[in-house]
Amino acid sequence: MCRSIKTLRPPFTDHVTDADIRAAALQYVRKLSGFRQPAAHNAAAFNAAVEAVAIATAELLSSLEVRGQH
Repeated sequence: MCRSIKTLRPPFTDHVTDADIRAAALQYVRKLSGFRQPAAHNAAAFNAAVEAVAIATAELLSSLEVRGQH
């Protein structure tokens, strides 16, 4: 769906930063909403969605168990 979002788990990415997670969340919300930059009246909803996706992504990544990784 979002081809510009890279995989953020090992072995694809060794070190994931908060900036990596936020960039992926932003791309996801942009794709879903169809907005690159929302109008002022949609900015709060857009930014809240980016934050929620970033939080969910960080939780997911911290919960994954990657086999073969020590």
